[in-house]
Amino acid sequence: MNAQRLWTIARLELLQRVRSVSWYVLLGVFAAILVGVTALSFLAFGGFRGSGGPGVYSTVVYITLLLVVLVSPTLSGNSINGDRDAATLAGVQVTLATTGEILFGKLLAAWITGLAFAGVAVPFLLIATLAGDVPPLTVLVSALVLVVEIGIVAAIGVALSGILARPLFSVATTYLVVAALAIGTLIGFGLVGASSQSTFTSTQRYAEYDARGYPRCIEGVESCVNAPENWECGQWQTSTYTAPRFDRVWWLLAANPFVILADAVPTAYDSYGSPEDLFGQIKYGVRMAQQTPEFESRYDECAVQPEQTYRTAQEVIDSTVPSWFVGLGVQVVLAGGLLWWAWARTRTPARTLAKGTRIA
Repeated sequence: MNAQRLWTIARLELLQRVRSVSWYVLLGVFAAILVGVTALSFLAFGGFRGSGGPGVYSTVVYITLLLVVLVSPTLSGNSINGDRDAATLAGVQVTLATTGEILFGKLLAAWITGLAFAGVAVPFLLIATLAGDVPPLTVLVSALVLVVEIGIVAAIGVALSGILARPLFSVATTYLVVAALAIGTLIGFGLVGASSQSTFTSTQRYAEYDARGYPRCIEGVESCVNAPENWECGQWQTSTYTAPRFDRVWWLLAANPFVILADAVPTAYDSYGSPEDLFGQIKYGVRMAQQTPEFESRYDECAVQPEQTYRTAQEVIDSTVPSWFVGLGVQVVLAGGLLWWAWARTRTPARTLAKGTRIA
């Protein structure tokens, strides 16, 4: 693969976008949205009071990823079949450029296009970082994951534009694949988790109360208001019920790009062990889904109740398994498989072509 030919194809692709007025309109709209999001985030998290920097930063990063996911399929989903419809692809294929160079040149252009939108967000990320309390490692890891996710979405779009003959159909399919990762994983997690249920048992007994609402004392005890062990209790009651088992299907969220971003970024905690930003809050929610529930519970009102202890978010996260590398691996395999299929469909000489495909 020749780097000069690769960059030439990417540069030609980029020049076509730079000449378009709609390109600058999209960047302007993107910047306007980020202005509003950043301002509202500072109001919500109190960034200028010294404690909202991480919250504002994570919000801007997530909005940037969301907007890129929404825009990138339109810009990359017709890279190859759009040129075929315009009768410009065949002219490139008869040059020294190989099929791989054409494919990866267009991927590079689509990746740079997505990064341009991320570049618009840089000033807003700097503002959030300068507001304070944003760890440098959080900035570094979140930026790397954001760049990788933009590249994966671009790869999916370019690959589908090589696999499918119709530009409109390939753009729509790209949106469906990206939606399956971003939204379909959440829907699958909810539906499969709700349908996978187990039986739980609850055993309890309660005190007997008199007409005044005070607990009745056992024989020989006159006053027992503050002594549960001296209360007269009823019979033990056992009940069973079914409840969803989300701990069995939490892995469905592993390939979600927003979950990957949250799970990969190191978590910053406050003095109570709670996450300070959206990265940590989403990570905590996913890690909580890994927890196996207790199948039996017991409550005795006629006994001294032990002091309730609750695990902090930091303790839950530290005791559970990260999954971002698995989800990222699934995305890379998916994008790589689609790119290989696109290469097989685009290479020349072609033995067979889809009906109605234009070649020159």
